[in-house]
Amino acid sequence: MKILSIDPGFEKVGWAIFDKTGTGNTDFIFITSGLIKTSKAILHELRLKIIYETLNEIIEKHKVERLVIEKLFFFKNKKTVLEVSQALGVIELSASIMNIPISRLTPLEIKQIITGYGTADKESVQKMIKLELGDQIVFKDDDESDAIACGLAYIYTQR
Repeated sequence: MKILSIDPGFEKVGWAIFDKTGTGNTDFIFITSGLIKTSKAILHELRLKIIYETLNEIIEKHKVERLVIEKLFFFKNKKTVLEVSQALGVIELSASIMNIPISRLTPLEIKQIITGYGTADKESVQKMIKLELGDQIVFKDDDESDAIACGLAYIYTQR
């Protein structure tokens, strides 16, 4: 089963692809990961369109069968939470149109599953990802590593 995990955002959407090959929490292959980036210099609605179209390309290219999204948890900036919520709506719409089931994990759940500590910092999560996937993995951005962690956490819960 091909899994697409997402760290939602408006300027940057982190994503990762896994292939769950069996029933155990170690029966998977990490395929690839990346970022969908949108520029502040273009119109708001065009940024949402970029997220939608790029996500659809990723889903079609990798024949995704499950979408796992990091839930929005808490934002201090009201403008940011609105924009991220809109991007999240576009992401969920894309999956819905393609009949892809969606699972959601909170940041606390992801950190707890990956590190054993729900309030772990990003460096600890990234260290555990590297232990699991190998030192050759290079993160372009925290949003990308968050998407990888989200996918790994989902796989670990599928025993």
